[in-house]
Amino acid sequence: MKNLLKSTLTLCLALLSLVSINAQQKRKTENTALLIIDVQNDYFLGGKMTLEGAEQAGKNTQQVLEYFRKNNLPVIHIRHISTNEGATFFLPGTLGAEIHSLVSPLPNEKVIEKHFPNSFRETELLSYLQSKNIKNLVITGMMTDVCVESTTRAAFDFGFNNAIVGDATATRDRELNGQIIKASEIQRSFLAGISALGGLYTSIVNTQDFLKGN
Repeated sequence: MKNLLKSTLTLCLALLSLVSINAQQKRKTENTALLIIDVQNDYFLGGKMTLEGAEQAGKNTQQVLEYFRKNNLPVIHIRHISTNEGATFFLPGTLGAEIHSLVSPLPNEKVIEKHFPNSFRETELLSYLQSKNIKNLVITGMMTDVCVESTTRAAFDFGFNNAIVGDATATRDRELNGQIIKASEIQRSFLAGISALGGLYTSIVNTQDFLKGN
């Protein structure tokens, strides 16, 4: 009888612990959406604007996407279409402008087309997030120092809490006053800058820590 009571108590405690863990996980992801910015073919090997580390960033984005899908959480894909004069990539109707197969949208996932670096500019992104009562954004995508940064800063100004998955973003070498600044330096500098002041605009997390923490 004593052993039966002990076993029953142990089982109850285990169930309570499981319920508590599930409740904590739900709170962590409540009102949270994944924003995937411009993971499109032209940024990958063979594209018209190949980025350093695009393949790995794309695979990391895929892992984060799988987590959101598994937990039935909102996903928004941002797709850039270049309409400005002289544009050389993400041109309308081209394969390069298509979303990469690593993160191909499912029919129930929102796809928003943009024409500027800031994903909120002249798009339905803000109204869509508000309609879903989204308060928190997990951000991945490309390029780190252009569309990811400008969208993140705009999101903060609109009142969202942001987390960038740093190793699920990528960029390329830049030129300044005749000197080449390597993509790795650009990547570190922009992630450090946008998360300054105690993560005012965003926190930065890597893929594995994000998956373990959720």
